[in-house]
Amino acid sequence: MGNDRDCSQSLQTAVKDAAHDLRPLQVMGHGSKSFYGRELAGEPLSLAEHRGIISYEPTELVITARAGTPLREIEDALLEKGQMLSFEPPHFDGKGTIGGAIAAGLGGPRRPWGGSPRDQLLGIKLLDGKGQILKFGGQVMKNVAGYDLSRLMAGAMGTLGILLEVSIKVLPKPMQEYTLAFSAEQPAAWALLHKMLIEGVPITATYSLDNNHKVRIACSQQRKEEIQTHYGLDPCDKPQSGFWQGLRDQQHDYFKQQSPLWRLSLPPAAKLDIEGRILYEWCGGLRWLATDRPAREIRSLVEKESGHAILFRNGDRRGEMFHPLHPRITVMQKQLKQVFDPEGIFNPGRHYEDY
Repeated sequence: MGNDRDCSQSLQTAVKDAAHDLRPLQVMGHGSKSFYGRELAGEPLSLAEHRGIISYEPTELVITARAGTPLREIEDALLEKGQMLSFEPPHFDGKGTIGGAIAAGLGGPRRPWGGSPRDQLLGIKLLDGKGQILKFGGQVMKNVAGYDLSRLMAGAMGTLGILLEVSIKVLPKPMQEYTLAFSAEQPAAWALLHKMLIEGVPITATYSLDNNHKVRIACSQQRKEEIQTHYGLDPCDKPQSGFWQGLRDQQHDYFKQQSPLWRLSLPPAAKLDIEGRILYEWCGGLRWLATDRPAREIRSLVEKESGHAILFRNGDRRGEMFHPLHPRITVMQKQLKQVFDPEGIFNPGRHYEDY
């Protein structure tokens, strides 16, 4: 396309200079997730101009693109062939790049059924903290232990290196999707959703707030009507694609609150003993909580239910935003940081204070 551009050489020069001068870099794409993680530090280094689809093989279900390629451009190309990014990445403020989607590791409403960004990442080209360009995964390289090193970069928030290119597995887009609704108190709602799951209903997204629930399913109209009748669900009068897109991009009214917004990952059946309105996705596996309760209290309650909590928005970004790691995991994370970014120039402190 007309805006395609390979900025690898200039990015490599910028990294080598920063490493030599020990200057931290704030690595970003569109900056649509600049609110996420601890307070940003360093000189901005944008990948927004490093863009373009390098190859797309619909029959092989693989697309390779430069990291600054807009998500919208990727999704439009896939849609022409009836395919999609199965992890349904968010477009915060209507923006976002494919590199940023992988670096943040966030999936949308389809995530439990379509897989995570890490699951779909086949390979990468990476610029490390020494200014070296490395290739991992896909058809290029796997380490001797058999672990795909490219997957380390999914969710790393750019702290281990700069993604230059990503190769991603894509999936066919459902021919038809429908949204059905029902009202029920939480215990009855979870029981119904669980029943639908174990009975093979083709769910692709769920939403629950207060006693109002929606379920997105991928099937024929006849199958939709059978499901609707069998489970006593209500049809939605209007098309709901905009609703699910708004949920994905946090345009729903719930996300407009000014209180700190927590992203809670829990076993779907876990009961969380905390006051406040909770918005549920993923059949209860993902929960959003806007509250002014102390961080220590929230994390303690979530840990008791074998979950973890991230302070997603509107919090004090000078403190820890991500859930505390086990000490052994922390040691491993620091070792990885030392290998990929020995001078600590990439997004320092974005994840945790020490690295």
